[in-house]
Amino acid sequence: MSYSARGSQAAGVHPLRTRAGRLGVALAGAIATGGVLAAGTPVAQHYGLSALTLAIMFGMVAGNTFFPRLATQMSDGVDFSKSTLLRAGIILFGLRITFQQITAVGWAGVLIDALIVVFTFVIALQLGTRVFGLDRQTSMLIGAGSALCGAAAVMATEPVVRGEPHKVSVAVATVVVFGTVAMFAYPLLYGSLGLSEHAYGVFTGSTVHEVAQVVAAGRSVSEAAADTAVIEKMLRIMMLAPFLLVLSSLRRNSRSNAAAVHAPITVPWFAVLFVVASAVNSLHVLPQRVVSALIEIDTLLLATAMAALGLRTHVGAIRQAGLRPLLLAAVLFVFLVVGGYAINRSVIGLLM
Repeated sequence: MSYSARGSQAAGVHPLRTRAGRLGVALAGAIATGGVLAAGTPVAQHYGLSALTLAIMFGMVAGNTFFPRLATQMSDGVDFSKSTLLRAGIILFGLRITFQQITAVGWAGVLIDALIVVFTFVIALQLGTRVFGLDRQTSMLIGAGSALCGAAAVMATEPVVRGEPHKVSVAVATVVVFGTVAMFAYPLLYGSLGLSEHAYGVFTGSTVHEVAQVVAAGRSVSEAAADTAVIEKMLRIMMLAPFLLVLSSLRRNSRSNAAAVHAPITVPWFAVLFVVASAVNSLHVLPQRVVSALIEIDTLLLATAMAALGLRTHVGAIRQAGLRPLLLAAVLFVFLVVGGYAINRSVIGLLM
């Protein structure tokens, strides 16, 4: 959903030029700042709770307590935060990644990530719609979060599938639940997996949801395992842009989207610019202090978008979604552990 149908959009005025728009952005930004600060606490780091996860949690608390009374005065700014600021955050997210990271894990790591992304998303879409009776939006959002990079992937996929706020929140919730389970389960499984520290790192980075959870699961074994896991995870994140481009094209040509069959393809330009940002970072044309500062800004932008999403999410809507989204996410988690392990062993055995 973009800007509110009322207020600045109706008048053709940019939200940041209105008092209501600025207040909405300020509220989402304040909640996001709280999430960023809370993410730096020992408790949050121990449980692998990222700034994005905490921001949406804080936003949901506010959205179900005092925000409804202020919504009419702040809706334009909140909706601007979860749309335009989200896209800006996804673009800057590319500065966390370099193309050189691909060479660190080799073609085996590339193939492993590609297979896991494709299989996880296809399984999510098929089981979600045909077995669990979920709508395509919810199935795609849960699939994207499980297949790619957790909450950030859910948020990046939302503009392409036009997901409603409560569906996005449900998808993010599944990432939090099963990503946290993975963070504790993977180190416990390490001894029985028969993997070296390097192979364990590739397995972790290719199958665990959030970056923070990958770091925690890797460090529980060794720093070397954590380094490999993060590189593999960054490579998986790089697949976000081509994933969004393909998804946009497929939705355009979907029979269920007949009205759009003859329309020009909708290119998610923020995904293209995400790759451009990665290329800039790969060339090292920006000073490291500038890149670090932009990454800090990016974290705040994404957290602001998550906070705004939380403000627009009502618990009643999530409760109405029921148990089925969690069941789908649970099946995907089992596939990531079992199927992901099989894919890792098969590819490594074939190419290494």
